[in-house]
Amino acid sequence: MADQQAHSGEDSRPTEIPVLRWEEPPEGPVLVLLDQTRLPAEEVELVCTDASALVEAIRSLAVRGAPLLGIAGAYGVALAAARGFDVDEAAAVLAGARPTAVNLAVGVRRAQAAYRAESARSGDGPRAARAALTAARQLHQEDAAASARMAERGLALLDELLPAGGHRVLTHCNTGSLVSGGEGTAFAVALAAHRAGRLRRLWVDETRPLLQGARLTAYEAARSGMAYTLLTDNAAGSLFAAGEVDAVLIGADRIAADGSVANKVGSYPLAVLARYHHVPFIVVAPVTTVDPDTPDGASIEVEQRPGHEVTEIVAPQAPVMGAEAGGGIPVAPLGTQAYNPAFDVTPPELVTAIVTEEGTVSPVTAEALAELCARSRQVSIG
Repeated sequence: MADQQAHSGEDSRPTEIPVLRWEEPPEGPVLVLLDQTRLPAEEVELVCTDASALVEAIRSLAVRGAPLLGIAGAYGVALAAARGFDVDEAAAVLAGARPTAVNLAVGVRRAQAAYRAESARSGDGPRAARAALTAARQLHQEDAAASARMAERGLALLDELLPAGGHRVLTHCNTGSLVSGGEGTAFAVALAAHRAGRLRRLWVDETRPLLQGARLTAYEAARSGMAYTLLTDNAAGSLFAAGEVDAVLIGADRIAADGSVANKVGSYPLAVLARYHHVPFIVVAPVTTVDPDTPDGASIEVEQRPGHEVTEIVAPQAPVMGAEAGGGIPVAPLGTQAYNPAFDVTPPELVTAIVTEEGTVSPVTAEALAELCARSRQVSIG
């Protein structure tokens, strides 16, 4: 069950209201989420009391972004355990809520493994629930630390590739603090460049059909005082042609073993444009986004979203009385079929570099990624 609480969005930074937090009121533990579907109009929190409410929040994109989905999934397992629900059942539903983002399943499995291990050791349900919560909190802290390291490595790479400074960076979708335990992935690199005085302009794709760029990235850029300009997705080509883009920075929802990158739909065309115009195309993502069990791009399951997200326009906080399907204003004839994949896949040969908290891979090859993942596992064990 999810309840909503409203907060004023005036004179506050997006990080002042955490995108996700665990609370333990007298009536029982809850997971509190910043409802990203309501931004930038207002900052509203969802209060989830069970895993099913969290699943709905994930599917509706109230909570989104690969790293944050992993954290949310782990907390969802902890919530099910603390509330006395079937943990394995909750874990299965949570892990399948969005199939492309591998971090979600990774976070769920981590908390589930902690729960199972303590349950097998002590047979104590409350202790097993606390073990799951500890695992979720640890993942949350690790992601914040990873975000800082990615920002540092990404900025170093930008400075290496573009020694003249004054970076003009194009980004797609939303990859800031709204998708992370820290300041994000690709956006965190741009933010680091801004703080260092080396960001000349952040070009923000609006990112159809749900406008995560216009609603969320522009929101974060404005709150951070960055020089940014919003553009329609299909205007990016004219920017490249005019020589106005020095680098492309995007995140990732899944990186296959061969280096193929699944990210918000529209990323692949940017990679093609970048290659033609000799512009670096850089992917920034935590190591947990690399999935060794997915051999190549063709093996990545791409989520198909409802057609009404394309055939209708929904304005935040402006419900249309009597509207059908998504509750928006129709912009296409009744009965129009829509092709609406949530992601597309960029092949490794179009990716200049993959930046992670454990290192940078360039050129992007299966061997280099496998070595990075092996090194990351050694660090975790150590």
